[in-house]
Amino acid sequence: MSVVGSSPGVGKTTLCRAVAQWLAGVGASVDHFEEADILTRPAFRPVAEEFAGETAAVRPATLVACTRAYVAESLAAGKDHLVTDALLPFIPSLVAWGHDEASLVQVMEDLSHAVQPAQVTVVYVHDDPETALRRAVEREGEAWEDWYVRKLADSPGTRGVHDLSSAAAHLRFEGELTRRLLARTPWHVLNVNVGTLNAQEAYAHTRDHLTDMLELPGRPLA
Repeated sequence: MSVVGSSPGVGKTTLCRAVAQWLAGVGASVDHFEEADILTRPAFRPVAEEFAGETAAVRPATLVACTRAYVAESLAAGKDHLVTDALLPFIPSLVAWGHDEASLVQVMEDLSHAVQPAQVTVVYVHDDPETALRRAVEREGEAWEDWYVRKLADSPGTRGVHDLSSAAAHLRFEGELTRRLLARTPWHVLNVNVGTLNAQEAYAHTRDHLTDMLELPGRPLA
């Protein structure tokens, strides 16, 4: 289960943590893969090594191979659910590194094969990008805004970003691309619109849909 967001400030990390805690609370064996874990988990060591290189980019083949290794070791360990924060399917990173849609289509196909026999659900948390970015700035401060814009501007695929407004425009494009790419996969996609839901409502919405989909015993009380 991959919890991904359309933009900083949509609450994906909060939702991911809540889902992992809920599943563990109903007795499942859960691996909660936090966003920063990609640089420390043994299965993703090749990713960390390539990212530390001169270009600070990772080859798609490396991402696919490490994902395959992570799923295999988790299945071997008897995990019921892998709840990952901004891991699969790596679209923001791949776009920033300059990969076009045609190459991303191939990456999605390769990832779909790599995760088998695991059943994948992508929880796509989204909001209007400008609203979400303002929320992130309010939470993190103006220094974060400067860092975020500079990070995008310094990447080959997002060099057109020069302020928060152009960042929001890029995120709109990326959101449309993400939906197109996910639609080509066999994965289940659960859309969570936090423009109309607060954090508690987003969690309840996600939990109720997952309860039905995963056929967990009993529907939790709201």
